[in-house]
Amino acid sequence: MKLAYFDCIAGISGDMILGALINVGLDVEELREALRGLHLSEYELKVSRVTRGVIEATDVQVQVSENVAARKLSDIEAVIEESELPDDVKRGSLAIFRRLVGVEAAIHGTKPEDAHLHEVGGTDAIVDVVGSLLGLNLLGVEKVYASRLPLGHGFVHCAHGLLPVPAPATLELLRGVPVVQRDVEGELVTPTGAAILTGLAEEYGPFPEMVMQSVGYGAGKSDFPFPNLLRVVVGTAHPQASAQTETVVLLETNLDDMNPELYDHVMDALFEAGALDVTLHPFQGKKNRPGILLSALCQPRLEQELTSIIFAETTTLGIRRLTLERRCLDRETVNVDTPYGPVRIKVARLGQRIVNLSPEHEDCRRLALETGEPLKEVYAAAQAAAGNWRESHR
Repeated sequence: MKLAYFDCIAGISGDMILGALINVGLDVEELREALRGLHLSEYELKVSRVTRGVIEATDVQVQVSENVAARKLSDIEAVIEESELPDDVKRGSLAIFRRLVGVEAAIHGTKPEDAHLHEVGGTDAIVDVVGSLLGLNLLGVEKVYASRLPLGHGFVHCAHGLLPVPAPATLELLRGVPVVQRDVEGELVTPTGAAILTGLAEEYGPFPEMVMQSVGYGAGKSDFPFPNLLRVVVGTAHPQASAQTETVVLLETNLDDMNPELYDHVMDALFEAGALDVTLHPFQGKKNRPGILLSALCQPRLEQELTSIIFAETTTLGIRRLTLERRCLDRETVNVDTPYGPVRIKVARLGQRIVNLSPEHEDCRRLALETGEPLKEVYAAAQAAAGNWRESHR
């Protein structure tokens, strides 16, 4: 499995991500060709080699033609949805922009669909977001990790006027992400950089267990007392690595006055928003009232969104949160053929050893409904096909 670790020496921005990916091996012409799928003609991608401190890096500038109007969220969605980008890049880009625009709109007291976007809706922001996802796709990166994010101080000029650093949108996007203060005046983490990274990174901290293959540097634009660089390290998961450790957030609340018919809807909403797991546990509460403990496990970047869902969809007045470490096996999904049709199989590995094979329940259920066969028969056929796949991949 190919990994990328973003070492945010001097923060992160969209153009620094593009520069680092190109410096680590992404072919510029391949990236340009892939970006043509956006059908945007009002920009030019300028790539050059520069030096920051004593380190050579790649500088990327998205030069946009004059008089290009700022876009609303619906305009950005139309550009991406009507593009010829790979489906996973479309989905990832849309999710990043919807979250970024949602945060900006909340800060300025408007609805996302009504927000008049400037920096966020600019062509350069679209190229930064889509280009970053395309670059990782072209490099074959499957998982992204990152260091803690450094934050500067002071003020920054933007279309909305003078804003404090870190920008309000940046701070909202970094909820649940470990940060560290740097004694430097200037913007180290931009809203676009924060949106891209928090939309991709699975964990923040030291280097993950990996076999390093290549290192690249993306250049920032400002002058700081230290090299203004973003470093990316690309490699593969360590072949002898055991289960991986990641940071997760556990949200819990006690409910004793809620209509039980609503729980199914709440669980669906939490899973749809990206919860890793949602569980309900009965308990006996104060005044001997029977109640339900609602628990939702999520990645740190999704904590705020899931918290909002729980407050909006339940009768709770408060939510407990715990930061935990979770150890996970490496997982991949493969397709196998059964007499009833294709089924996805989840494959779990401990190092190089396959330790679990699990048929996708929804695939088996769909085939059972389509063929009229008992679900247990379809499931058994999927398990047998999974066993055959395992034998052929020893």
